[in-house]
Amino acid sequence: MASLTDDDLQKMTQDERVKALGMTSEQLTGRSMFMEFDAGASERFLYPWAPEVDFNKRTEIDSDQMTSTDVNAEIKKLMGEGYGTIVVKNPRGKHSLAVGILSKLNLIIEGSTGYFGLGLIDGPNVRITGRVGWSCAENMMSGTVLIEKNAGSTFGAAIRGGDLVCRGSVGSRTGIDMKGGTILVGGDTGALSGFMMQRGRMVVCGNAGKNLGDSMYDGTIYVGGEIKSLGVDAVRADLTELDKSWLMRKLTQYGMAPKNGVDHFKKIVAGKMLWNYDNLEPAEKKLIL
Repeated sequence: MASLTDDDLQKMTQDERVKALGMTSEQLTGRSMFMEFDAGASERFLYPWAPEVDFNKRTEIDSDQMTSTDVNAEIKKLMGEGYGTIVVKNPRGKHSLAVGILSKLNLIIEGSTGYFGLGLIDGPNVRITGRVGWSCAENMMSGTVLIEKNAGSTFGAAIRGGDLVCRGSVGSRTGIDMKGGTILVGGDTGALSGFMMQRGRMVVCGNAGKNLGDSMYDGTIYVGGEIKSLGVDAVRADLTELDKSWLMRKLTQYGMAPKNGVDHFKKIVAGKMLWNYDNLEPAEKKLIL
C-alpha cells in the first residue's frame, strides 16, 4: 500500500479512508451478531415452541389430591390442547405451583399457594384469590400476577418484567435484586425491601420497614405511608408531575388508587454513591456506610 499523507486522507470519504488504510482487508470468521428480520413476516413475540391457545377455551383442574408436579404437568398438557383459560381449584398451599410457564395463558388459582409459586414465568396472566408464600414470581419475565390477599417474604425477587400485584401486605425483602418490571403492594412491606434493586418500579401504598432500598443501584420506589428507615445509598427525591401521573394511572389499572390521590407518596432513588465504591478511600467508604 502506497504511503498516504494527512492531506490525502482528509480528501477521502470515510469509506475510502477505511479501505485505503486496509481496515477491511482481513476477513473475519466466527458467528455474526447481526440479526435479520423479515419485514413481511407476522409479529410473533412468543417462544417458537409455545403452544397456540384460545382464551375462550376454558377448563378446570381439581388439585386436591394431586402433587405440585402433577398440577404443573397437567397445566402444560392442557395448554398443548389449546386451552387458554385454566382454573386451578383446591391448591391447599402447594409449593412451586405454575412455574416455568413460557406462553400466554389466563390462569386462575382459587385458594392459597405455598413457597416459590409462579417462578420463571414469561407471558401468562395469573390471578390468585388467596395468599402466597415466600418468593412468589421469582425471576418473572413478563405477564401479570395479581394476588388478592397477602404475600410472604422475597415477593418478586429478581423480577425482570411484567406487573406483580399484591392487594394486601407483603413480607421482608420484597423486590430484592429487582431487574425490571413493576411491583405494586396495596398494604405494607417489610424490612430490606428493594435491597440491591437494579431497575424497575416498586409502589407500596402502605408503610415500609427498615432499610428500604438498601444498596439499590437504580430504579424507583414509591411509598404512600411511613418509612421506618432508608438503607445505604437510598435517598429521597422530588415527586414530579410525571411520577404522579404514572402512579395514578398504574394504581387505577388494578383498582388500587387511593381516595386522597398520590400527592403524599414519597419517592426513593439510588444516591449512586456506591457506584464507585471500590475506588473510594477508606475514610470515604466509612462516610457512605
